[in-house]
Amino acid sequence: MPTFLRTHLTALRMLLVMTVILGIAYPLLVTGVSQLAFRQRANGSIVEVDGKPVGSSLLGQRFDLPQSDPSAPARPDPKWFQPRPSAGGYDPAASGASNLGPNSADLLKAVQERRAAIAAFDGVDPATVPPDALTASGSGLDPHISVAYAKEQIDRVARERGLPAAQLDRLVEEHTDGRSLGFLGQPGVNVLELNQAVAELK
Repeated sequence: MPTFLRTHLTALRMLLVMTVILGIAYPLLVTGVSQLAFRQRANGSIVEVDGKPVGSSLLGQRFDLPQSDPSAPARPDPKWFQPRPSAGGYDPAASGASNLGPNSADLLKAVQERRAAIAAFDGVDPATVPPDALTASGSGLDPHISVAYAKEQIDRVARERGLPAAQLDRLVEEHTDGRSLGFLGQPGVNVLELNQAVAELK
């Protein structure tokens, strides 16, 4: 057999072997392990209410009032805890930041408008609005808010739902995630999971 043909056959055999190992066996192994050990996360960490999916605990989303006119601007629903802003409109296909820097006049204007709107919505002093309520995350899909922002919203949600503020305060404490590995980042509250707990209150 000519050398060039023998070389090509060797390469073809290697291609077939590596395709089976890396293209079939390895993906099946990883999928199997993830389904056995991390089933909830591997399937998107979907949160369900009455058997129906309402979102993923890994992604931020809107909690707005129902709209009859799709072209009208969305308005946040005061009965729910609200997430931090999103430069991409909470669209997973448009994940990203606004890329506006600290010297941007557009960013400063947006922060000032958000501060006034959130202070009026929550009925608080504009000076007390936490930073994460004013700025979007790098991905625009952060499912968490700071403990301070969650607590700022307690009185509004309690008033709109006719619930004791102390009961909601306990829920916020129960749904506060600690620092990663005990020392990385800051404690945060998953908004979707918190709102699901609020919906389950009797």
